Amino acid sequence: MAASTAACGAGAGTADLPATMSGIIKQAKSEGEVDWSAPKPQSQMQPAIDLFEKKYPGIKVKYTNTKPPDQVSRLKMEQAARKVSIDVANAGGLTVPPAVKLARNVDWPKYGVDKKYIFEKSFVYIWAVPKVWVYNTDKVKPADVPRSWDDLLDSKWSGGQISAESRASFLAVWDLDPSMGDEKALAWAKKFATQKPHYSPNLTQTEAPIESGQVSIGTTLINLALDAKAKGAPVDIAPVSPTTANEAYLYVPKGAPHPAAAALLTSFLSSDDAQSVLAKTYNSRIPAATDCSNPGDNAVLQSMCKTNLKWFPTANLDDYKSFSTFFPEAEKALGTDVG
Repeated sequence: MAASTAACGAGAGTADLPATMSGIIKQAKSEGEVDWSAPKPQSQMQPAIDLFEKKYPGIKVKYTNTKPPDQVSRLKMEQAARKVSIDVANAGGLTVPPAVKLARNVDWPKYGVDKKYIFEKSFVYIWAVPKVWVYNTDKVKPADVPRSWDDLLDSKWSGGQISAESRASFLAVWDLDPSMGDEKALAWAKKFATQKPHYSPNLTQTEAPIESGQVSIGTTLINLALDAKAKGAPVDIAPVSPTTANEAYLYVPKGAPHPAAAALLTSFLSSDDAQSVLAKTYNSRIPAATDCSNPGDNAVLQSMCKTNLKWFPTANLDDYKSFSTFFPEAEKALGTDVG
């Protein structure tokens, strides 16, 4: 049955999964492979992939680095055509609300996933990549490092000396923190826009100008900054607070051709062993809200706590839905709205 449903593609996604971990392993091995799609370089995921394939020989992981919006569009078309090709998908930020309709329900606790890491029943919290402000240590003196959002409005950063993401997701914490709020966020964004910042299409592309010294300071993802710093780049994290945990989730799409292998891989990536490996590439979980009681050897958490950052969770689906109205307004305030 496992072999026949796997061959059917969409049919496999509607089949019941085994009720036990031993059953899911047996079926996963009969499926033989699992197709995982996420917005990360494969080099960062490979250590976890290698560990999974070593633990479960006979199950091959096929990984694809895919931008979240592209993944959502692809899954919508594939599910409509009943020819799904992705077994494990990624959701975060604005792709969470549409992914709710794309994801199949999985009884994750049966497969060893801690309930506290399950979001909206279908999603499993696997890693966080907090948005942070980073400065070039060769260009910014210690006394000039910004320590608050208002410090970023100082005229010394005008004329392209600061970079930011044009899509405005770096402002998410203003929408989440009750003491900040949308109205204050838009007022801040309008002032920020007058400095003529260097805008990049997304947060992964804001990192390079900071490293090269094209700009003095910019907003990016903490994993990119820590990786660059470890390789000798002149960058460090500014204590501009608060920010967001920026959680990312994995889920099994409806119609996944290898559902048991998908559930097994997702469960594995949530385990302590996999999290320890992912932490080495700065891609593991951190507490969703500020908690520095036990940073352990998690470099992301250590860095945030050392920098005295406060961060907020995206606690529920309504928080994610609110981004869809907040971000477009923030883009208009930044002057980056392209419709």
